[in-house]
Amino acid sequence: MTGRFTRSFLGAAAIALVAGAAPLLAADAAGGPTDADLMNDAASTGDVLTYGMGPQAQRFSTLNQINTDTVSKLVPAFASSLGGEKQRGQEAQPLVYDGTIYVTGSYSRLYAFDSRTGEEKWEYNARLPDDIMPCCDVVNRGAAIHGDKIIFATLDARLVALNRHTGKVVWNKQIADYKAGYSATAAPLIVKSMVITGNSGGEFGIVGAVEARDVDTGELIWHRPVIEGNMGTLRGKDNGITGKLNATWQGDLYKTGGGATWLGGTYDPETNLLYFGTGNPAPWNSHLRPGDNLYTASTLAIDPETGVIKWHYQTTPHDGWDFDGVNEFIPFDATINGKPMKLGAKADRNGYFFVLDRTNGKFVSANRFVMQTTWASGYDKNGKPIVIPAGRPGAPSATEKGTTVFSSPSFLGGKNWMPMAYSKDTGLFYIPSNDWGMDIWNEPIAYKKGAAYLGAGFTIKPIAEDHIGALRAMDPRTGKIVWEYKNKAPLWGGVLSTAGNLVFTGTPEGYLKAFDAKTGKELWKFQTGSGVVGSPVTWEQDGEQYVAVMSGWGGAVPLWGGEVAKSFKDINQGGSLWVFKLAK
Repeated sequence: MTGRFTRSFLGAAAIALVAGAAPLLAADAAGGPTDADLMNDAASTGDVLTYGMGPQAQRFSTLNQINTDTVSKLVPAFASSLGGEKQRGQEAQPLVYDGTIYVTGSYSRLYAFDSRTGEEKWEYNARLPDDIMPCCDVVNRGAAIHGDKIIFATLDARLVALNRHTGKVVWNKQIADYKAGYSATAAPLIVKSMVITGNSGGEFGIVGAVEARDVDTGELIWHRPVIEGNMGTLRGKDNGITGKLNATWQGDLYKTGGGATWLGGTYDPETNLLYFGTGNPAPWNSHLRPGDNLYTASTLAIDPETGVIKWHYQTTPHDGWDFDGVNEFIPFDATINGKPMKLGAKADRNGYFFVLDRTNGKFVSANRFVMQTTWASGYDKNGKPIVIPAGRPGAPSATEKGTTVFSSPSFLGGKNWMPMAYSKDTGLFYIPSNDWGMDIWNEPIAYKKGAAYLGAGFTIKPIAEDHIGALRAMDPRTGKIVWEYKNKAPLWGGVLSTAGNLVFTGTPEGYLKAFDAKTGKELWKFQTGSGVVGSPVTWEQDGEQYVAVMSGWGGAVPLWGGEVAKSFKDINQGGSLWVFKLAK
């Protein structure tokens, strides 16, 4: 751990606030958040304890002090720099507890800032090996808090628990072998005193998995591979093969099948189920792996006690476009055709917005939320995609690449990692989406441990003159887009909705913006100095509502975006936590 002097900007109002500061919470600072506190996070307004602002990750706050009438008065309270030279890819969501903001930074760093002044309390830098192999930048999306510990994953596929007061290491466990291509970037999920995590590395022929560890010791409780044919474990003993050996994978391909669970999961206390998405199959070249390739590009419902898969739904069977199915599955309740239902929604990389019965995985609907989908024309009543054969890249020969096709969305997805939000007030989902396509072709490839395992080439292209990014409000009951806001650059940050009839999200151009949740009208914006690709949060402190977001351009777009990346190459990198409140 290293410490430094404060790097913060303070407005006069924030300085005045410090002088009369009262305790943020009545909670026992020594004890820290309990399992019950985490499960109640969506209803608790004085803190932010979970990734997604509640285990269901609806990202909705009941606070309304900042609303459509007052948001124009939103001003910075302070900004705190992460410092150093590692100024890119700040995709994290802050946590807030007991007067402290905890936020992860790129290159596997974790910071604690004073929530009233922005002063840095401590900083932890993971010692990363020189030969790590993250596919899509050096990002980290957030931490988890429980008791006296703050826990996050690192790029060398480790899980680290720190003392939340001091930043000192409590335990440090290896999730997987980074030399085989594994890494970890997602915020952990804590359920019943277990730390639930996934893994990254789908482009390297790894095997995706979900696992649970004891929050106090880090010891493994259960491990569940998500590729059919691989054995799960429970407390050190075999716990059944995932799926059925060779049911949808030929030969030994299941041993390098991909399916990384790189975005983490959600949890629904009502059904007592974990929901995890799974990534693309490996290699990208679909002609080398006939079959549906379960359970890649899927949503899985998992028993948190045992790690057993209770149901699955595959959004892109036999994926040939890198349409990871990792995107968050958000539980919500709604009435469909006069019937109250326990549902879940997911805006998939493949361009379709899915609604499922979250109790059993039964298909309810799928509707397009992007401009076009060239790989499929829709979904049938059974939830199977109506695939367009000409939209799949052609098979290569032993020495030559296959036929090139134009595909939309691009492999970066109609929606990539950036989390959407659901408003209980409007009943709408707010989806940070992108309209783009790609030329894609297949190539010969063979697996080699620790090497890229794609078997494909691609060039990403814009498909509209006036935008790439589009924030869209979707009605899950009808599948209709209620409104949209178009943005010139791709949208790559998360969304927050509030009872103040507001929706917040950031743009690569550097703005944090607020919109009317019902109409989509832009009501406020602030320039943070670098692209905003983090997820905003809000909480109440000393009688005032605050909003916070990370600023720092990076992620997959600058690395993989082709022509699109060239168009936005001049966006400044950065690394700052920005905190806002209403001017007095």
